[in-house]
Amino acid sequence: MATEEFEQTNFGWQLQQLQQQLGEWIELEFSRRNLPDWSLPDWLKNLSLPSWLLKAVFWGIVAFLVIWIGWQLWRVWGSSLTALSGKLRNLDQQATTKVSELTVSEWLKRSQIFQRQGNYAEACRCLYMAMLQQLNDSDIVPHQPSRTDGEYLQLIQNLPQYRSYETLLTTHQKACFGNTEIRAVEFEQCQQAYRTISD
Repeated sequence: MATEEFEQTNFGWQLQQLQQQLGEWIELEFSRRNLPDWSLPDWLKNLSLPSWLLKAVFWGIVAFLVIWIGWQLWRVWGSSLTALSGKLRNLDQQATTKVSELTVSEWLKRSQIFQRQGNYAEACRCLYMAMLQQLNDSDIVPHQPSRTDGEYLQLIQNLPQYRSYETLLTTHQKACFGNTEIRAVEFEQCQQAYRTISD
């Protein structure tokens, strides 16, 4: 004889129990107070509506309210989200043009200018940008603004001058994301690393 398995619980049954408990609680609360009887009109009571229809009406009202609230939120915040999306797209486009905006030699000249001014962090950043431009120009690693320094490290790990690339990338990370002060010593290391790469 085959054994039959029965569901012990399901969502519909749990929802029905919740509705029943909520209804009983409301009825209990109203019965404790001396409130006027706000029962349904007789003509509505006499309508013997099937329970599926009442459930359909209930869920239709819930769906309508959810859609209406969503629409109202979209009206309030939709234009803000669209504007934010446009700003992010512009930043992405600016980052793309900034890498190919200058040539390698222009990045190197800027690096020298910042070095003379004692701004070693910006001088290292220019060497980093010259490296990215060189990787892009030689089609070793075409530039994509969404790439992180970690992704660049993965892409160049098989290149012979990997340690030099790593020096420039980690110094850039320290300067931009680690809030580390870049001194003349670090700049000299970056400059030597760039010379190794360009030779």
